[in-house]
Amino acid sequence: MKPQEEIKFNKTKQGKKVTALVISEPFKPPSDIFLATTPFISGHRITQVIGTTFGLVVRSRGLGQNIWAFFRSWAGGEIKVYTQLFEQVRAQALQRLGEHAKSLGANAVVSVGFDTSEMGRAMTEVLAYGTAVIVEPDTHHAQPVELH
Repeated sequence: MKPQEEIKFNKTKQGKKVTALVISEPFKPPSDIFLATTPFISGHRITQVIGTTFGLVVRSRGLGQNIWAFFRSWAGGEIKVYTQLFEQVRAQALQRLGEHAKSLGANAVVSVGFDTSEMGRAMTEVLAYGTAVIVEPDTHHAQPVELH
């Protein structure tokens, strides 16, 4: 499920219209594949390591967003247009990461991380990466640890 984009027009105190990107659905982790930042999935054991997987998104900020953010940065504080944009881009990168891992035959991705970089002054690359694995429920009960 991809987050839906919606453009809303909000009136400011001066009566001018300001365009804002709004995510109408918050990010929900995929239900058909595990994504974990840890090198393991609790309650499961890794039976096969498939290899590196990734999800890449390159997004351009619009001229209007750049101008609005430039003026907003003078006043300080959070630049919500960029916050919303990056939330959406990270959700898309995770979605693509899961899709790529499934195409490799994985049912989980461990050690998930993000990397970001700027391309020029108006584009941002967001990369979600991890290790594609096959996991199965671990039916063995852990033995208690005894300290001597």
